[in-house]
Amino acid sequence: MASRFPNTEPGFGVYVHWPFCLSKCPYCDFNSHVRAAPIDESRYVAAFRAEIAHRAELAPGRIVSSIFFGGGTPSLMKPETVAAILEAIGKHWTIAPGAEITLEANPTSVEAGRFKGYRAAGVNRVSLGVQALNDADLKALGRMHTAAEAMVAVGVASAIFDRFSFDLIYARPDQTPEAWRRELQEGVKRTGGHMSLYQLTIEPDTMFERLVAAGKLKIPDPEIGRALWDVTQEVTNAAGLFNYEISNHAAPGQESLHNLIYWRYGEYAGIGPGAHGRLVTPRGRLAQSTEKHPEMWLTVVETDGHGLVEDDVLSREEQGDEFLLMGLRLSEGILPARYESIRGKPLDAQRIQSLKDDCMIEDAPDGKLRVTTEGFPVLDAVVADLAS
Repeated sequence: MASRFPNTEPGFGVYVHWPFCLSKCPYCDFNSHVRAAPIDESRYVAAFRAEIAHRAELAPGRIVSSIFFGGGTPSLMKPETVAAILEAIGKHWTIAPGAEITLEANPTSVEAGRFKGYRAAGVNRVSLGVQALNDADLKALGRMHTAAEAMVAVGVASAIFDRFSFDLIYARPDQTPEAWRRELQEGVKRTGGHMSLYQLTIEPDTMFERLVAAGKLKIPDPEIGRALWDVTQEVTNAAGLFNYEISNHAAPGQESLHNLIYWRYGEYAGIGPGAHGRLVTPRGRLAQSTEKHPEMWLTVVETDGHGLVEDDVLSREEQGDEFLLMGLRLSEGILPARYESIRGKPLDAQRIQSLKDDCMIEDAPDGKLRVTTEGFPVLDAVVADLAS
């Protein structure tokens, strides 16, 4: 079978983090913050411009193949703010013709009303945080939209943007495989060719973690979780939405180009509070991250010209581990020869054979090594085995 990924060049991306939300979801461990007072967007634009200029000095001459506005809730930004940031990126780097420019959005009626403005600013793809298709679960997840409102936003997105995606969370409290099957079957009818389907995990320092510890919240046990995973693969495959990555499903040609940069171990600049980046410079491949606290980040950027708090050269061992961790998430797999060029030594042949014997990994027709359907639910263990 021919590969669904003819272009495996990672490319160069720019990630822009907008850290503000209207409320903090109880399952969320992202760098997101709620503020009662209005945000001074013009001041943040100036800081974003400074950070973009700084990263362009470190990585000049790049051709940007994707830009991603994440958060937080980027759809709380004014379209003019988005336009100004895109203009700054285009000033310091070349934005490729047809570059993918994605903005994450909440599917409320207010934010959907800004979609035309984002399209005019240059955004050509939106990713909607729908999360559930029934109001009871949306309330339990702390979402501020209804299921009906979300479907209206999906319709608006499909009318304005050539490409859009939306997220759903499964393995929710008390969720059964039968209920998830019905919900997902309804969801795939509305898709624009891409869905992100995340299994709920209880993250440290979240409200859900505290509720679980107090015995007030119970998520499906591992056996039901595996059944929910199987239903996810069955329904999406039947709809022609293949899991090109462990949690992401798309029709051929509709994959997220920006996320493929991460998973193919490409190069990307991280801009904004708490953003992460990986840049290749004369010093080596750099692991970068910025100050998380928005107001502190703003002050630091205005003082120093950038908000970096981490700017470390990765060792070859660290790069090899990252390459495995990211690349094996993809159903296309990894090229062992590329691992060897990054790490400086080949993968352990005995470990590969042992995992093959256990039906956890397999050879792909294009010379790659990939995780099997049986291996994906225990991906962390597979990666740890190969990396050790």
